[in-house]
Amino acid sequence: MMNCNEITNKYFREGKLPHIWCPGCGHGIILNAVVRAIDNLGLNKDEVCVVSGIGCSSRAPGYLDFNTLHTTHGRALAFATGVKHANPNLHVIVITGDGDASAIGGNHLIHAARRNIDITTICFNNNIYGMTGGQYSPTTPSGDLATTAPFGNIDRAFDLCSLAQGAGATYVGRATAYHATQLTTLVEKAIQNKGFSFIEAISVCPTYYGRKNKKGTAPAMLNFLKDACADKKAVERKPELGENKIIIGELYNNPQPEYTESYKKIVEKFQQQ
Repeated sequence: MMNCNEITNKYFREGKLPHIWCPGCGHGIILNAVVRAIDNLGLNKDEVCVVSGIGCSSRAPGYLDFNTLHTTHGRALAFATGVKHANPNLHVIVITGDGDASAIGGNHLIHAARRNIDITTICFNNNIYGMTGGQYSPTTPSGDLATTAPFGNIDRAFDLCSLAQGAGATYVGRATAYHATQLTTLVEKAIQNKGFSFIEAISVCPTYYGRKNKKGTAPAMLNFLKDACADKKAVERKPELGENKIIIGELYNNPQPEYTESYKKIVEKFQQQ
């Protein structure tokens, strides 16, 4: 296994470092897990395209030495769909945040999943709009505070994995910044799935979400994730382990015909007429 310096030298644009994420932010851990998954699969860097929208997580492609696109707010999946159509041989990976993916980008998420296009989407979910001032997002838990919910958020939070599965994603998984090794494995499997894959990577934001809601230090927030989660396989054996827990692990795996391959067959059919 590569050490951190080797990973940095091989996969990062060192001239773009250091990154701008706050001390204690979980995004660096998650990005490391993503890069290690790519390395474990032995993918050629020229055959990988990483696309993002706008937000804290969406700064990631600027640091990565792949084909990269930093696009507009909520539109990463629209751009990624174009990239995949233009070159179906690319491994297209979308890095997005909870607001970017499920608020302004929500329609793109459900339709990319519905089409089952071969894109791996990794949502860095920190339960807040971190980059733009700490507004509540579609995943901010009910009752929690944000700059736009000073007396508590009254909206119910999205379960992003259930949303993606219900919309048609053929591979769905969830892990956290604490469970980084498991997250790496899930990303590997997601990339290998020939279809739309969705990974929810639960992050920590001590600067906005943690401070507003008195969650303590970054280590305390990571330890909370350790205790708040239960693995799906363990819960299947003992359902009581999942009571009031966040379920992590491989949540859904059901391969179906992939969109660009189906599209290609239609083109070839009419070319032969």
